[in-house]
Amino acid sequence: MGMKSVVSWSGGKDSCLALWRAQKSVSVTGLLTALDETGLKARSHGVSKDLLLAQAHSLGLRSYFIAATWTQYEQLFIQKLESIARDGHSCIIFGDIDLVPHREWEERVCASAGLIAELPLWNEQRLTLVQEFLSLGFKARVVCVDGRFLDETFVGCEFDEAFIARLPATVDACGENGEFHTFVYDGPNFLAPVAWVSLGKQTYVSPPEYGQQTYYFDFLGVEPHV
Repeated sequence: MGMKSVVSWSGGKDSCLALWRAQKSVSVTGLLTALDETGLKARSHGVSKDLLLAQAHSLGLRSYFIAATWTQYEQLFIQKLESIARDGHSCIIFGDIDLVPHREWEERVCASAGLIAELPLWNEQRLTLVQEFLSLGFKARVVCVDGRFLDETFVGCEFDEAFIARLPATVDACGENGEFHTFVYDGPNFLAPVAWVSLGKQTYVSPPEYGQQTYYFDFLGVEPHV
C-alpha cells in the first residue's frame, strides 16, 4: 500500500469502480477532475465543482482540478500531473475499459510527467463490470446522454438494472463510447451518501468544430442545507 496514487476522476461509475479496485493495492490520496473553462463544472459530465468536492469529501480524498478549454486540456493536464508527481505520487488510475486511443494518450501524458498509468478495468467484459458495480452497492444517476444514441428520457434516471434493460441493443452497458455519463453518490467506500439536487435539465448542441452534436444534461449541484 506504499505507492501513492491519484485517480483521474469524472465522478462517474467507471472511475469510481477503478478507485474501489485501486484502493485494495495502492494508497489513493486524491481525485483529479478536468473542469470546463469557467471552472464551475466538470467538462464532460456537467456536474458542479461543489458537488465534486462533496463527493471527494465523502470518499475521504483530496480534490485536484484543472479548468481548461479543449485546446488547453492536454497542456494543463500534464502540468497538473507534474505537480502531483512532485508531491510524491507514482501513478495515475484511469477508468477506461478498452478504447486503445484513450489508453495511449493516458500512458503518454503520464510518462511525460514521470508517472505510470494504471487501468484496473482494462479489457474486462462491460456488462460484467456493470453487474459488479451494482452488486457492490454503488448508486449513480445518469447526468448526460449523447443524442446520437439515446433520447432525453434516459437522462436524470437512476443507473440501475431497469436503466440497463431499457438500453437499445446498439448501446454499450457501460457507455464506454460516450453514449451516457453518470454521477456516483453512494457506495461501499463512501463515508456517507452525497446529497445532490437537480439544477434542471438542458439540451446542448456542441459548436460546429465539435460536430454540432446534441447532448441532454441533468445538471446536479449540492443539496442546500435547510
